[in-house]
Amino acid sequence: MGDVSDKLAYFQAITGLEDVDLCTEILQAHGWDLELAISSFTASNPSDDHPPSSASASAATTSAAAPPGDAGPGPRQLAVEPRPAAGGPSLTWRLITLPVSVISGGLGLVSGAIGLGMWIAGGVLSYSLGVVGLGSGSGRSGGGESSSRLVSVSAAAAEATEFVASFEREYGATAARPNFVSEGFMDALQRSRNAFKLLFVYLHSPDHPDTPHFCEQTLCNEALAAFVNENFVAWGGSIRSSEGFKMSNSLKASRFPFCAVVMAATNQRIALLQQVEGPKSPEEMLTILQRVLEESGPVLISARLEAEERRTNMRLREEQDAAYRAALEADQARERQMREEQERLEREAAEAERKRKEEEEARERAEREAAEKAAALAKLREEKALSLGAEPEKGPNVTQVLVRFPTGERKERRFHSDATIQSLYDYVDSLGCLEMGIYTLVSNFPRVSYGSDKLSLSLKEAGLHPQASLFVELNS
Repeated sequence: MGDVSDKLAYFQAITGLEDVDLCTEILQAHGWDLELAISSFTASNPSDDHPPSSASASAATTSAAAPPGDAGPGPRQLAVEPRPAAGGPSLTWRLITLPVSVISGGLGLVSGAIGLGMWIAGGVLSYSLGVVGLGSGSGRSGGGESSSRLVSVSAAAAEATEFVASFEREYGATAARPNFVSEGFMDALQRSRNAFKLLFVYLHSPDHPDTPHFCEQTLCNEALAAFVNENFVAWGGSIRSSEGFKMSNSLKASRFPFCAVVMAATNQRIALLQQVEGPKSPEEMLTILQRVLEESGPVLISARLEAEERRTNMRLREEQDAAYRAALEADQARERQMREEQERLEREAAEAERKRKEEEEARERAEREAAEKAAALAKLREEKALSLGAEPEKGPNVTQVLVRFPTGERKERRFHSDATIQSLYDYVDSLGCLEMGIYTLVSNFPRVSYGSDKLSLSLKEAGLHPQASLFVELNS
């Protein structure tokens, strides 16, 4: 029962209803979904039918209040102090009833600071209820935002669009009418701030008997509509809508038709410069708005000048920053170019050193290989010379061989007649005059080539005994 009683206490604190049975029936009708019940209640109960919610009424104390129909410049000061309702958790209550300080202007206007506590509550209620575990989406996974906010930006814009369309349908026969913006109140307030204009607020009560005449004869008056469109940003809302109802609570609207002139303040607050309650003629409205505009003119002009000065200073800073960035980028580019040039030189030097080392290593390797090859060749020649044995003396079994080289050089040696043709090649190789394997021994008369197919023949078998004359023929 703790959860049910907490939800019941919350619903009573938000709506201001004291009848426990009625609150219980409303919550039961909405399946004890607290957010849905509050949203349905605030969307269907205008201020004419129910008193302002305790979020505003029980937390506000009014001193020196003007009479309901008084549109004069008499000062009205609203001092709103947070006072939690009994039984409500302090976290959510503080989020809903943000404190508001009184703003006293020096323009002789009604300059009260109106806190938009109920309004802000709509945006943060889903989160705060989720924190204390009372929200309908507290058990949902994913941690996403609740899809049933009390007043989302799109809902506020939709309500404003619907009001503008409804106003045009009912009173748009004449060309003269205020150009109400089709956006939420906060967006309209920001638009007026950006345009350095005041915000003209009209709260529409469709059921009030004075509403049709006021809209047709006053708001749609050509002179008044032109003055409002030229000097103000106009926003209107029906008190049947959620945002219009909450604005009527925030502005303490007690009589309709209701108009107000506000300007943006700080910390989600607005400064109430003038409010007009009850029916007024176009001349009376025009006089009131002209006076407000004249008295607030210095503030708007000062704000515009300050904004222009800020823009100029910001533009100057941006130009200085741009110049500094350009100079910095140029310095960085030069440093980068110098660094790249230095790196290029270092790479080239390293590459040249690498090539020099490679060439030196290749030369040393070639010299080493050549030396090894020469040593191996010398050793082979020595082995071949040793394999020939001593030159035999002349005799019947000894063959005399004459070898002629391409250079004209001649070498002569005696071999045993049973020595092979290979012995002749070993002999030529041992002389070191030619590289091994690049030549062939041939005879001219008759011409016979003693190639690899005849290496195993003896000199006698090859017909070279008792003497032979051979030529060294280089292989092509």
